[in-house]
Amino acid sequence: MNSSKNNMKRENFGSKFGAIFATAGSAVGLGNIWRFPIETGQNGGAAFILIYIACILLLGLPLMLSEFVIGRHTQSNATRAYHLLAPGTPWKWVGRLGVFAGFIVLSYYSVVAGWTAKYAVLAIGNQFQGCDPDSLRTTFSAFASDPWEPLLYLLIMLLMTHAVVVIGIQKGIEKCSNILMPILLVIIFVLVICSVTLDGASEGVRFLLKPDWSKIDSHLVISAMGQAFFSLSLGLGCLCTYASYFKKDSNLPNIAIQVITLDTLIALMAGFIIFPATSAAGMPLDSGVMGPELIFVTLPNVFQQALSGLPWLAYSFSVLFFILLIIAALTSAISMHEIVTSYMKEEFHLTRKKAALIETLGCVVIGALCALSFGVLDNVRIFDKSIFDFCDWVVCEFCMPIGAILISIFVGWYLKRKTVENEITNNGTLRVPLFRALIFILRFVAPVAITLIFLDQFHLLS
Repeated sequence: MNSSKNNMKRENFGSKFGAIFATAGSAVGLGNIWRFPIETGQNGGAAFILIYIACILLLGLPLMLSEFVIGRHTQSNATRAYHLLAPGTPWKWVGRLGVFAGFIVLSYYSVVAGWTAKYAVLAIGNQFQGCDPDSLRTTFSAFASDPWEPLLYLLIMLLMTHAVVVIGIQKGIEKCSNILMPILLVIIFVLVICSVTLDGASEGVRFLLKPDWSKIDSHLVISAMGQAFFSLSLGLGCLCTYASYFKKDSNLPNIAIQVITLDTLIALMAGFIIFPATSAAGMPLDSGVMGPELIFVTLPNVFQQALSGLPWLAYSFSVLFFILLIIAALTSAISMHEIVTSYMKEEFHLTRKKAALIETLGCVVIGALCALSFGVLDNVRIFDKSIFDFCDWVVCEFCMPIGAILISIFVGWYLKRKTVENEITNNGTLRVPLFRALIFILRFVAPVAITLIFLDQFHLLS
């Protein structure tokens, strides 16, 4: 099926590397540098990493290819794509679910992105020197509960995101990704070298490289599946949206493999920053520290302790780390913004500038409520959760897994097999020997695996 005439003049990514960097940027975010080390620490290190990589290949790759097929085949936004492929059916709600989730994610994600910007400022000002965990905890609590400062940094990050998206695909998103992703890779490589060469870092390296097979159980496998699922931003519509800007001769399996490789490499390198530095500081590797405390309390303290004899290096380490977080947050935020911007632009026939403005203003409102839920709106509860936690709960525990299950069923069962095969093989010009395995996974393995993740989030498997 061809896309509508309204999409004939749609922009495409200008180059293969532009498409890869932009799509990898959409997947690479705070989940790689924040959530991955938490899951690794709680689940035994190397054993978790090996299962995680297996889940990326078994679950992540087929689902990513599914979103690529939907997006490139229709050359449309996430909602219209399903309307074109399944006209007159309820499948369009899968796309709408992705648009809704993208809007909510960007709203509360920008709050955390604002925190990283604030901490980059603190790091540049050398405000962590001489601080102990209690003072760092007090600093973060005072900042997060302030009625104005988090809103300022939220606005800064949203305006940066808006400025990129409003320019367009090639001159905005692609150009920005081509600059930010190489910078991110250089920074993370430098930090890894610094971390693994610290005195006392060997225990942290061993934790990441030497599997303890006794740690593997059903909980670890489900946690690894969940991390693989969240790390690649599956089920949100951003991969589908970006794929709609791929050229028709793009090699979808090749792009998917390279994006997954970059995403996994960055997550692993984040582990090789955090765990060697943690062991060098003499702190436990499996402490189970979660949430904001890991990034904004524990790690600044780790950097100060591990590099106490080299204050200039502790300073440089902290500055580079928080700049790394800003870049990771920004590349993901851009993709979330584009989901909604492309939807509003095409469905309501708006200019890109107007569609992006409406999206940004909406995120400012919801994001402000999320930011204030750590302070003046702390007493506001929705299902006994703060506004921030409620938004995160809705997206991560409902929208993403439900969206991913429906995508796997849609491509595995609803779409004509020939349509899927033609997209993945570029009408037979590419050889894809594992195509049958891909369809089998989408039909039977992925829905079951994602359902297990869904049930585990509600503690229904324990």
